[in-house]
Amino acid sequence: MIFGKHINHYYIKYAGWLLAGLAALVAVDYFQLVIPNLYQMVINGMNQGYVMVDGVRTPFNMDFLLDNICMPMVWVILAIVLGRFLWRICIFGAAIKVETDLRNAMFDHAKDLSVQYYQVNKVGNLMSLFTNDLETVQDCYGSGLLMLFDALVLFILSIGKMWRMDPLLTFLCLIPMGLLLAASTVVGNYLTKKWDIRQAAFSKLSDFSQESFSGIAVIKAFVKEAKELMAFRKLNQENEEANVDFTRSSVLLRILVTLFVESVICVILGYGGYLVHEGRFNAGQLVEFIGYFNAIVWPIMAISELIDMTSRGKASLKRISELLDAKQDVVDKPGVEDLKNIRGDIAFRELTFRYPGGEYDVLQDVSFTIHAGENVGVVGKTGSGKTTLVDLILRTYNVPDGSIFIDGHDVNQISIRSLRDGCAYVPQDNFLFSDTIARNIAFSADAVDERQVEEAARLADVDGNIREFAKGYETILGERGVTVSGGQKQRISIARALMKNAPILILDDSVSAVDTKTERTILENLRRTRAGKTTILIAHRISTIEQMDKILFIDDGKLAAVGKHQELYAQNAAYRKMVDLQRLEEEGGRHNA
Repeated sequence: MIFGKHINHYYIKYAGWLLAGLAALVAVDYFQLVIPNLYQMVINGMNQGYVMVDGVRTPFNMDFLLDNICMPMVWVILAIVLGRFLWRICIFGAAIKVETDLRNAMFDHAKDLSVQYYQVNKVGNLMSLFTNDLETVQDCYGSGLLMLFDALVLFILSIGKMWRMDPLLTFLCLIPMGLLLAASTVVGNYLTKKWDIRQAAFSKLSDFSQESFSGIAVIKAFVKEAKELMAFRKLNQENEEANVDFTRSSVLLRILVTLFVESVICVILGYGGYLVHEGRFNAGQLVEFIGYFNAIVWPIMAISELIDMTSRGKASLKRISELLDAKQDVVDKPGVEDLKNIRGDIAFRELTFRYPGGEYDVLQDVSFTIHAGENVGVVGKTGSGKTTLVDLILRTYNVPDGSIFIDGHDVNQISIRSLRDGCAYVPQDNFLFSDTIARNIAFSADAVDERQVEEAARLADVDGNIREFAKGYETILGERGVTVSGGQKQRISIARALMKNAPILILDDSVSAVDTKTERTILENLRRTRAGKTTILIAHRISTIEQMDKILFIDDGKLAAVGKHQELYAQNAAYRKMVDLQRLEEEGGRHNA
């Protein structure tokens, strides 16, 4: 069995299933212990020609064999088969339900964790929690419960019957069992540490594999297959060593169990044979005693398996608990209200922001206002804080009270869900799901409306490209959208945002991979279809944002200037220098072409 705050309540939730399974288990164990007595009657009947039944000497003949041995054996076997079927359905069924509930709880919690958490914890490690660790906990919950109660019931019933036959012989059998329990406890604690090391090694291997598969194009482009192979072999070797180390300890435990079990057999044969020689036991009774002990061999073996399993389960549950206990950094404050009918007014007031655990302020004393319906461009050098600016509008990170306002409401006083529901976002990393193009575009909708999907694709100037595919909008994209080009991926992402038709649209460098003609088409469609709605566009090319109603020029985390393109060019030297350098690059590019 396994216990912890994230699993204890499942014993109560599925108590009905577990109790039914345990009742069937007890019945199976009871009927199992009927068999040694039947063996005793057969042996004594063959040796003596009669059998003592309730103190009465009964002839051992065919009628006795059929009525008192064969028919009872048939009913015992049927009862055992039915009981084993029932406890498997009930106990293992409950364990599978626990695994399903835990996985749902883990995913539900994971979706609410902040971006900061996923910057620290790698995908491969998280996936191992949802696979290996969860399966280990499920196995420990079901099989562990089964082993524990099966061992207890069989042990108690068998020892009781053995004690009634000969207390001294039973006591001699229990001495090695006590030594086994002590040794198993020590080895079990050692196994827990070894399993933790094994899972950590597996997580590293998963992380590396996942990153290599995601970056396979880069690896091939730089001809680094051999380097990656060597790095993988090293991690694989570490994983092998961790597995071998754990297996070595696990096998040691099983050897100890075998050693103690065989020592008990020696005790029974030695002292039991002496009792037969002295006439205190007959051959049938010795066989019956050995039968009862054989019944507790499984509980004894189960103890070692249970310790092994519990060691693995505790380590895996600890890793799962770390995920479930991870703090949700970005959460609603008590008493927040939903913001309905968002217009799109945005105001920053003396905002200074530093990433959690950061060493310097990414944004410093930023103040500006965006009125509803304005088209606003954000420009600046790489790393100046442009993406951070729009991330904070979406409450991706916590912000100080009174620093960001939407429609005059402090973002900390409105629900995160309603805030984000009023925004559509095209991130710098244009992520597409491994699904049809139509479903990717209609991601924000409850159902796919073909007309709206196609209209959004036309506005993003990607409809023609999509129709060139054999299956059109039903084309299944590869992982992270590898089926399409960078420009197509950007435009499908834009179409997905336009499909939402939100009051606030944020595009983070979302037209960098398209040509200038396509860029102009997309921007013109945005101006035409989003009249009266707020649009924020981050760009590196000045040509992309120079026709915007307002431009925010960010320089080293500070808002260096705000205004139209002509105003900034005339009044801000840093902005003018950036514009001139880009024009020179463009002219140089045309000349070289």
